[in-house]
Amino acid sequence: MIQAKFRLKESYIQFIEQCNRYGFKDKSDVVRTAIDRLITELTQQRLCESAALYADVYKEDGETQEWTDASLSEWPT
Repeated sequence: MIQAKFRLKESYIQFIEQCNRYGFKDKSDVVRTAIDRLITELTQQRLCESAALYADVYKEDGETQEWTDASLSEWPT
């Protein structure tokens, strides 16, 4: 793995120093987990924003609503 050097607030350092107390195997595990969670959160946020945009477009597009309704009526139940 690649190593990186960065600066953190003292409170973050104190948390990372207690990594075993929170079930992490080492300091790097804390950082990797935090980054993984941030990536997941940002991806989810982008998906929600995208869905909201599609919903807005759908509300204003009568033609799309018509072909969607037609397709749904033919969908097996």
